[in-house]
Amino acid sequence: MSALTGAPAADSPLARRNPTVKLALLTLVSLVVVLVLDPVTPTVLYLLGFVAVAASVRVPARTLALAHVPFVLFALGVLTVNALARPGTVLWQAGLLRVTEEGLSVGAALAVRTLLVGVLAIGFLLSTDGVALMTSLHQNARLGARVTYAILAGYRMLQELPREWATIAHAHTVRADLRDGGRPPRGPRHLAGVVFTLLVVSVRKGERMAQALESRGLGLEPRTTWKPVRITTADWVLAAGVVAVVAAVLALSAVLGVLRGPGALGS
Repeated sequence: MSALTGAPAADSPLARRNPTVKLALLTLVSLVVVLVLDPVTPTVLYLLGFVAVAASVRVPARTLALAHVPFVLFALGVLTVNALARPGTVLWQAGLLRVTEEGLSVGAALAVRTLLVGVLAIGFLLSTDGVALMTSLHQNARLGARVTYAILAGYRMLQELPREWATIAHAHTVRADLRDGGRPPRGPRHLAGVVFTLLVVSVRKGERMAQALESRGLGLEPRTTWKPVRITTADWVLAAGVVAVVAAVLALSAVLGVLRGPGALGS
């Protein structure tokens, strides 16, 4: 989580693109791959997306790898559940556990789809400033000030969560009784206390933020923009390039007979 909530790479090529355009492309690609259920097509898209994000977002390889961790874990869970639970031709069986060909194929497709959406989300988060995102949504997507400032507030709170978690966890560790050998507590009770405290702190911070926004006339019209975020020719080139690449991969996959749609779920 902390890898995704650090300061965006402001000098990277992707960071200079319009946040609304990037968000629209992320949403479009995510919706398109929902209908793709073969493992090959999303794998090709994932590899292309990974190379594009690594080249256009100038962050250390370690940061990019750590940001993948939650998506990899979720993808492994999806693959395991489908491989063991979906009926079909049995490839391996040991007692009540069995792996089917159909389950492995669909599970792999869903797992790689998770990685694809994940790497695109990583690129978006690591290259997008919260203020620029709010301004762009208000100016380019015509969202109201209440909605865009709420998005900015949520974005900022998400960035602060890792630091808040570390602070609260250290405070609970200092106050708690040490276990045998002088080790600090790390059990479920300690974790529950940290989670509850973080929830209370977040709710109170959200309340203070809402009061601050209201006191500054949030929602009043007309409003002006200090630093406008415009859609440039380079943004349209980015959008056209992403759409063209996705369409080309899908078309090539269909020509080769690899592409499979929602009908694979019934197999």
